[in-house]
Amino acid sequence: MSDYYQLLGVDRGASPEEIKKAYRKLARQLHPDANPDDPAAEARFKQIAEAYEVLGDPQKRANFDRFGSAGGPQGFGGGAGSAFGGGLGDLFDAFFTQSGFNQAGSRSTQGSDLQYAVELTLEETVSGVAKDVTVRTAVACDACQATGAQDGAEVLTCGECNGMGQVRQVRQSILGQMVTTVACPTCGGDGQIITSPCNECAGEGRTIDERTYTVDIPAGVSAGSTLRLTGRGAVGPRGGGAGDLYVEIQVRSHEVFSREQDTLFADMHVAMTQAALGTVISFQTIDDVCDVDVPAGSQSGHVFTIRGAGVPRLRGRGRGDLELTLVVDTPTKLSEEEEGLLRQLAERRDESVKGPAEGGIFSKIKSAFN
Repeated sequence: MSDYYQLLGVDRGASPEEIKKAYRKLARQLHPDANPDDPAAEARFKQIAEAYEVLGDPQKRANFDRFGSAGGPQGFGGGAGSAFGGGLGDLFDAFFTQSGFNQAGSRSTQGSDLQYAVELTLEETVSGVAKDVTVRTAVACDACQATGAQDGAEVLTCGECNGMGQVRQVRQSILGQMVTTVACPTCGGDGQIITSPCNECAGEGRTIDERTYTVDIPAGVSAGSTLRLTGRGAVGPRGGGAGDLYVEIQVRSHEVFSREQDTLFADMHVAMTQAALGTVISFQTIDDVCDVDVPAGSQSGHVFTIRGAGVPRLRGRGRGDLELTLVVDTPTKLSEEEEGLLRQLAERRDESVKGPAEGGIFSKIKSAFN
């Protein structure tokens, strides 16, 4: 089997875009329309078309790299799919993917959708915020006005697919003959061949650049929500429409509050004496300060509900609540005077407590010699 990388004149680590550029350059040089009555050029053209068909398909290329065959170790399978089909994981591939075809067979020039994750604070989800997001995306080429051709360059209808951008292939499999429709290897699915492609975009009609968009994030948005910016994705080749930009919301964890839907939760700490005698606590909510009346004798675990101090309802009016769980703190370091007062209280309440030395270091040393 031929070395497809050598046929196209690229390294084995070449990117999909490098492979595509190399193929298009050779295809223009060796195309039968440009080399009439030249059997050698025609044979060479067929070889590079075969090389592009394999190296332009991620699955076939992986099989070729591993097994030396596009179909895998047994020469079967390898998976279907159009050339340069890719996802958002590789940004560059996502911009310069082979355009797909619908069920009717017409070529689609819609650009790829993009994804972007933006991290918010909990406060920003409560108040709403405008965020600038900068994405590296495919934009219309200014040099050729998105046509993909130099000024005055001739655009030929592909003779291989007659401008359809796709061809039928018959393959032998373990199940018999299988007929599939794939992107035309001659024009790469464009249906046209540009004799003098734009030097800036190599005939794509689009280049890679950064774009910054302002995203208005409404109050009440939650982690995992996705906002859609129509027409802010990558543009399609040669004047094709733009995809959409999907902004996924991520929320940074908060040191005080947790959230469940529109309700906020937090712990409210009080001293043992405050819980026993009652008090009023000034508690800092997510965006304000409120006074919480703690009755005498309150116990740990009691929940105080502050109405309307939670998260705004994204699809409705008003706000959720804030639920404060009371945590009674037991003092861990006491002065001699404080300890004496507590012992007097325990004696008056007839409550059994340890003696001053019980459980202390001297008690442990004494027990070690018994």
